[in-house]
Amino acid sequence: MGRLMINVSVFNTAGQVLEQVQLDESVLGGQVRRVLVRQAVLAHEANQRAGTAKTKTRGEVSHPDRKPWPQKHTGRARAGTPNSPIWVGGGVAHGPVPRDYTQKLNKKMRRRAVQSALLAKLREGRVKIVDSLQLPRPKTKEVARILKGLGVERRFLLVLSQHDELLWRCTRNIPGAAVMTARELNAYEMLKARDLVFITRAAFDEVLKEAQKPSTPEPAGNPAEAGGA
Repeated sequence: MGRLMINVSVFNTAGQVLEQVQLDESVLGGQVRRVLVRQAVLAHEANQRAGTAKTKTRGEVSHPDRKPWPQKHTGRARAGTPNSPIWVGGGVAHGPVPRDYTQKLNKKMRRRAVQSALLAKLREGRVKIVDSLQLPRPKTKEVARILKGLGVERRFLLVLSQHDELLWRCTRNIPGAAVMTARELNAYEMLKARDLVFITRAAFDEVLKEAQKPSTPEPAGNPAEAGGA
């Protein structure tokens, strides 16, 4: 089977195609690892949780520590303390307590999840590269006009080679906009966006370079254990 190639268009700010970049799918692993991408997304969402939910138990609520009424001859059910979970204002049984929801992914898994997410977007034709973004005026409407010329109008992610405060200010009021650098890119933000727009070819090349980093080799075993003399 021959190699599968993907064409990615490079645009100018007027929305005109300057060139077509051919990309070998094998550079991005050659397949979309859906299970790994899902694991990366769930880990990202879990890591956003504060984990600070807390309710008071019957030993923590503030009520007089005495029987509310005598045990017998009142005609009412027996009650030992108003702190009981069945009372209004009492403690909560088995309620939430502060906990850490953090899930960890190693570097290799995160890198491959980004590879798969990028490959999926490329196959869908949702990746665009802007040769260079030169704003005539630092205005939100100028950025919106450029993006509209690219066919990008909602839920998009701008990927930069380095942080640009001016571009961020010009983009933050556009609904559905997100801005990240190539080093910050993750599978969750890539899949959340409908379109990926790489500002400059350098940003796209940096993501590809990161995706092609070799994995750390496993340490060699003891020769004696491997049957050595």
